[in-house]
Amino acid sequence: MGNAVPNPVVLRVARRGVASREQTYADEVRRLLDAAFVTMRASGELEPRVSDIVRESGLSNQAFYRHFAGKDELLLAVLEDGQRQLVEYLERRMGAVADGIPRVRQWIEAVLEQARNRDAAERTRPFAVNGARLRDRFPAESKRASELVLAPLRSAVAAAGGDPERDAAAIYHLSIGTMYDHLVARTTPTRDDVAHIVRFALAGIEQT
Repeated sequence: MGNAVPNPVVLRVARRGVASREQTYADEVRRLLDAAFVTMRASGELEPRVSDIVRESGLSNQAFYRHFAGKDELLLAVLEDGQRQLVEYLERRMGAVADGIPRVRQWIEAVLEQARNRDAAERTRPFAVNGARLRDRFPAESKRASELVLAPLRSAVAAAGGDPERDAAAIYHLSIGTMYDHLVARTTPTRDDVAHIVRFALAGIEQT
């Protein structure tokens, strides 16, 4: 009996059940992440209450704790999800132009677009306001998220003839810092502001 070949019908039905459950759980996680973004955007804070997130998601406390041990785990997932979306946006824009200088330009413009686009600004502002506290609480995860955003810039800087470490780091801090300053102050960089940052950064690469 122990070595009997599993009934293929049993296996097929079991796998279908597992796949269905995985999809249900994935949908729950997506709803919780979206609810966290909505709640943080409304309050401007990085510390939404679990009860508010659960209510916004339309799920239950049981569903929340099925996926997250607590609010910190949810915040990590929110951070990673937001960075993933930003990286996808950066890569789409950079992939539409030639490598090197054009891609560095697109990276900078795409980052600053997070402060120019109203919806993106509202979603990103809690992380700008609470960035230092978030990095202090989750140093390894914050560094990993930053590295994801830096990776395509490093590649473009190298192709442009610059230093993929120091030049990319300088451009990263200049662009992210400017974007965060605008988000915290609730101001919007003008096209001329963005163009100035681009010119300054590209001039720095040309000096190396």
